[in-house]
Amino acid sequence: MPPTRKVLACATVMEELQPWLPAGIACQVLDFGLHVNPPALKAALQAAIDAAAADEIILGYGLCSMAVIGLRANGCTLIVPRVDDCISIFLGSGDEYRRQARSEPGTYYLTKGWIEVGDTPFREYDRLAGQYGPERAERLIRLALKHYTRLALIHTGPGDMAPYRAYARSLAERWGLRFAELAGSDALVRKMIFGPWDDDFVVIPPGGTILYQHFFPADGRESTDPKGLAA
Repeated sequence: MPPTRKVLACATVMEELQPWLPAGIACQVLDFGLHVNPPALKAALQAAIDAAAADEIILGYGLCSMAVIGLRANGCTLIVPRVDDCISIFLGSGDEYRRQARSEPGTYYLTKGWIEVGDTPFREYDRLAGQYGPERAERLIRLALKHYTRLALIHTGPGDMAPYRAYARSLAERWGLRFAELAGSDALVRKMIFGPWDDDFVVIPPGGTILYQHFFPADGRESTDPKGLAA
């Protein structure tokens, strides 16, 4: 009997995974807002892992502010992309994300999913304006964006991007950022689902724990504890 498999991801990543998911594969969407509280995200992920009753669990997350470090593969194999966060997933690789970061370090990224979820500093303005007034809200958002010079919309797949492009462009103009549109890639998304789970992934066998060195081995190669069994 083939191993049972389940995908755990936030709404933005699940949107990219959904078109590729084979019929019958289980999936669970975790609250996108958990990203702002890494300990809460870690706890939610561990609870979902423990309750999944699947042989293989694919995490649609990267390090995500260290939220995946310490997760235990209780009765399953854990598979997680070896990336910092989901921007690398949308761009197709950690290498492409690092290339973008080197050439345009002050970039705020948006995708169709992020716009739909709406959890961005741009949406935060409306809440702050209602709470503190428009002038203070303006100052707070500009303070949050002070290190950003570019707003980049990642084109992540088929579908009409025109409304998302128009929205992102209007945000860039509103907040004084240069607008760019980047071609995304489904390469990492497809590998998450179909494999191979090669060096682009951390694969933790049953009983193992995700460790920091699985993402950044000191010598650039695999960790000295490749099975994640260290305490």
